[in-house]
Amino acid sequence: MNSIHHKDFKVTNPVDLSKIPTKHDLDASEKKIEKELEEVREELGEFQDTIYAHDKYAVLICLQGMDTAGKDSLIREVFKDFNTRGIVVHSFKVPTDLELGHDYLWRHYIALPQRGKFGVFNRTHYENVLVTRVHPEYIMGEKIPGINSVSDITDEFWDKRFEQIRNFEKHIAENGTLIYKFYLHLSKEEQKNRLLRRLEKKDKNWKFSSGDLKERKLWDQYQSCYQDAINRTSTPHAPWYVIPADDKPVARYIVAKILYDTLTKYTNIQEPELDDKTKANLEMYKEQLENE
Repeated sequence: MNSIHHKDFKVTNPVDLSKIPTKHDLDASEKKIEKELEEVREELGEFQDTIYAHDKYAVLICLQGMDTAGKDSLIREVFKDFNTRGIVVHSFKVPTDLELGHDYLWRHYIALPQRGKFGVFNRTHYENVLVTRVHPEYIMGEKIPGINSVSDITDEFWDKRFEQIRNFEKHIAENGTLIYKFYLHLSKEEQKNRLLRRLEKKDKNWKFSSGDLKERKLWDQYQSCYQDAINRTSTPHAPWYVIPADDKPVARYIVAKILYDTLTKYTNIQEPELDDKTKANLEMYKEQLENE
């Protein structure tokens, strides 16, 4: 099985998504890939226990991708061995009236993981420069001073919003949140196949929405917005990783391996040692219990 390196998927220079493959050959059977994923996710689960005990860092994992890119199943398979007390998943839908009563980052800020925990954003604060950029009329619901019509939403508006997002990520990174942003890079042909499966398989029908087909017609616009967002916001403290997503098992393994390989480089994340008094009396405590 071919080895992978996180640097092969990390965005450090401007990318052209049309030139990045949506498939990655690991030269292994699906069974072998799933076995490797099992081993990596078990190790990730053990690391989660350590970061929980260390209680100084939080980990934020952001997942973005077109409809059917495999975000839900990736979350299920990659984090299967996590202790539920150490991970929280948030799926961001259309903003509620309460959320629209605050600035657009508010609902993401209050959902951030606390120290010692992992947080997964299934769709993220980037929806505010993706969906809203394709559908600028949605911005009107935010009731922003000075934005009275769609014509007021200029390039300067988007420049400022990207700056706000970069500042948001810089702030939380400087305060102990380790940020990973994964773009699940799906081909248009594979999305078509997955949408057809939703229609053909009765147990998958509930996942289908006619709105998926409307958004599919805007594929090129979304790709352009994704590319711009990735290029503007991939930073050393909050990098983007472009993950080939046409093969779900491969995508899951790559994400899990990137997380494990990079997180375990933080050698300062360790379980705290017992205080001297407790260590000195371990045998006494053990004897007390055995003699009950």
